[in-house]
Amino acid sequence: MPMLPTSIESFSPERVEGGQWKPQLAQRTHPRHGMPSFSWMAPFLPSFFTGPTNNDTNSNEKQRQRARPTAYLDGLRGFAALLVYWGHHQLWAHDGTGEGKAFELAYGYDNKYYFASLPGVRTLFAGGHFAVSVFFVLSGYVLSMKPLGCIQDGDYAELGKSLSSAVFRRWFRLYIPVICTTLCYMTFLHLFRIRTIPELQGSYFSELWNWYAEFKNFSFVLRTGGEPWFTYNFHAWSIPVEYRGSLAVYTAALAFARFGRNARLIGEVALVVYFLYIADGAHFAMFIAGMLLRDLDLLAMRNDLPGFFRRLEPFKSAIMTLLFYVSLYLGGVPSHTDNLQQLRDSPGWYLLSFLKPQAVFDYKWFYLFWAAVFLVSCTTHLQWLKTFFAAPFNQYLGRISFAFYLVHGPVLWILGDRLYAAVGFVRDSHAQNCPWWINRLPLPTFGPFGLEVNFLVPQLILLPLTLWLAEVTTRLVDEPAVRLSQRLYQEALDD
Repeated sequence: MPMLPTSIESFSPERVEGGQWKPQLAQRTHPRHGMPSFSWMAPFLPSFFTGPTNNDTNSNEKQRQRARPTAYLDGLRGFAALLVYWGHHQLWAHDGTGEGKAFELAYGYDNKYYFASLPGVRTLFAGGHFAVSVFFVLSGYVLSMKPLGCIQDGDYAELGKSLSSAVFRRWFRLYIPVICTTLCYMTFLHLFRIRTIPELQGSYFSELWNWYAEFKNFSFVLRTGGEPWFTYNFHAWSIPVEYRGSLAVYTAALAFARFGRNARLIGEVALVVYFLYIADGAHFAMFIAGMLLRDLDLLAMRNDLPGFFRRLEPFKSAIMTLLFYVSLYLGGVPSHTDNLQQLRDSPGWYLLSFLKPQAVFDYKWFYLFWAAVFLVSCTTHLQWLKTFFAAPFNQYLGRISFAFYLVHGPVLWILGDRLYAAVGFVRDSHAQNCPWWINRLPLPTFGPFGLEVNFLVPQLILLPLTLWLAEVTTRLVDEPAVRLSQRLYQEALDD
């Protein structure tokens, strides 16, 4: 997942694009209950065992929340990362039973009626693509904060500095965590000779060369062919999209910098229309739509919205509530295949299927575009949604979301695969990869589809382990990657 800064609001002030943003480090926490403090252990301690520092009082925490009025977007990003985790585990565990595809089909399709497939409910079980779409819209929103602020202020010198810093640092910020996590995963597989995804090369050095050959192409921004997947972490497919989408936002900001208000908004809308209806670029449309939402929010803060929006003000609550429910429905678009006929055969989707533009190859991204844009938009204006995403657990997920996205796959493939085999979710590959684990501890399949006992029990191990590993990765990889990119940029300026 993509792929955003550790804190959305901390990314927005001027000090960020100037290379001065410094995320709060886990090493600054102190163990609770008077436990002795060992600095080398601090990065490996889960937050449960760490308390606030002397300066991190409840009063200061409240002040920080007031100073970060968009903290709820951190929570939205974190909750979306949890949906990615949950969806991948659901699909992986149920694949061997032959029922896994039901999560990606409409309620009632092929006369299958599962609670988990109900509109809206299915997002909680298989909302991974919806979550990634939310990531992309949020990225467009966040990355355009400083540039749009400079544009509306007419500060073009600061805009140039901001874009220079952002473009230089973006590759490092996105790909260093991918490099570190995939190298560690590959090394772990060879060290313990674990059979899983991917199939190992004959030697570690052969594996290292294969990793390098794949990664250099995978991370090349101008590549136009080849598989979109990275063998050492399939879920990282979104990182190159994130990088290209970031450049689209920066380029659009530069292109529209000297436009007037209305011309700039029209330009942003025109880009969305182009990417969505003329070119097969729904992902880029998500980034630009996020930029458009941020532009409108900044104009609203300045009381400078076009008259059309001011006339809608009395109906804002009703409109946003409606958009929320539409978002939930569209976010559950059937996506088992990219066959449009299957969508038309899905109950509740026949008429909607005719809205798909000719340019969009994989139809789900068209519907997910609208779902993600509506969700981000209505979250900004519905207080109860803000409150939910500002909850401490969602804020915690937001802080570790990038690492959570990167490490949940390796945990699933190494440990999750074996635990699912042990409790009765057997796949064809288990006979070769982990025969000892098959039905080692069979548990009952009692419970609703997607919430069976033998699915939930492994989560008692898998979810805490994945969250802990994400915390460690955030402290040892993600935050240092941010600082390194800033330092490289500053040293280049000082040369």
